Amino acid sequence: METHESNEQPQGTARRALLGAAVLGAGGAVLGLPGAARAAEAGTARHGGGLKSLPKPTIIGHRGTSGYRPEHTFGSYNLALDLGADVVEAGDLVPTRDGHLVCRHEPEIGGTTDVASHPEFADRRTTKVLDGVPTTGWFTEDFTLAELKTLRAVERIPANRPHNTLYDGRWEIPTFEEVLRWQDEETRKRGKQVWIYPETKHPTYFRKLGLGLEERVAKLLHTYGKDRRNSPVILQSFEPTSIQRLNKLVDNPLVVLLSTASSRPWDFVETGDPRTVADLITPKGLREIAGYAQGIGPTLDLIIPKDAAGRLTTPTTLVPDAHKVGLVLHPYTMRNENPFLPAEFRKGTDADGYGDAFGAFRTYFATGIDGVFTDNADTGLLAREDFVNG
Repeated sequence: METHESNEQPQGTARRALLGAAVLGAGGAVLGLPGAARAAEAGTARHGGGLKSLPKPTIIGHRGTSGYRPEHTFGSYNLALDLGADVVEAGDLVPTRDGHLVCRHEPEIGGTTDVASHPEFADRRTTKVLDGVPTTGWFTEDFTLAELKTLRAVERIPANRPHNTLYDGRWEIPTFEEVLRWQDEETRKRGKQVWIYPETKHPTYFRKLGLGLEERVAKLLHTYGKDRRNSPVILQSFEPTSIQRLNKLVDNPLVVLLSTASSRPWDFVETGDPRTVADLITPKGLREIAGYAQGIGPTLDLIIPKDAAGRLTTPTTLVPDAHKVGLVLHPYTMRNENPFLPAEFRKGTDADGYGDAFGAFRTYFATGIDGVFTDNADTGLLAREDFVNG
């Protein structure tokens, strides 16, 4: 994995100093940091080694362990740790109207909360154009944090996970600051450094609304002492310019997410950059990414494409090409249910039935990927054990 120490670090360090002054005040000093920051420092020192010290293949709990609990809740995050996930994706970051960062899969929350059952928010339902797509529902940027805290999380895909609906209404929406405190507390309780993997969601969309994500993320990471190269916080985004912006603000490991080959990152659409993901995964494109990031998070189809019947074909050269320029690969997303598996690993046709997830994990691990996002951390860990010992 490429590091960005050479040219960017002096500038990044200076900008972090300015952030520190803004967050801590002109008289801010190490002794003035919150206890959480000192705890994070100690945890990072204990862990050491940074991104490359994580187990391989790394098992990343996707939105916690969303195969078993409603996603982006502390119930989901805690269970991911209980099951042994190496890293927890906590969380997808979107802003509130009053500038707080909260953890939701998307800014539209009609499908992940009980907002529709709150008559006091009925008039907030609206249609917006989100990255070029008309989207109807309720949006975090139209709510204050206090208002969002009156809502409760629900299962996003009940047809595939009817058992998760048992937990509808149990947990509230977490803020990113709460996640950072939770990370420190769980690190202390478990005696093992907890890693998180937050994502900036739709950063161009929010910047145009005056709710820039990257500066807010950087300020919180600085406050909690988690903005360093070996800090246990990996940052990711589907927009390369968001990662480039973060590269100037923090020293954390950075990952560019990559959707389908024919798609264009939305920041490219907005700026008229004609390149697609297919251009970004060429050797030239990967070298460019390695200039400001340490990894990529491609969709699994970029690792092994599927044919028209949904069966796996021949692996691409993306894994060796990315490794050649020092990038790690954390593709997404492995799930146990039939509809999400390659056709040859499905068992029956039930939408909520499990297929041969172990066989699918084994096939993807064999390509040499460095880790994988999964909704089922326990399955991923058993599959890794099989693969490493097989």
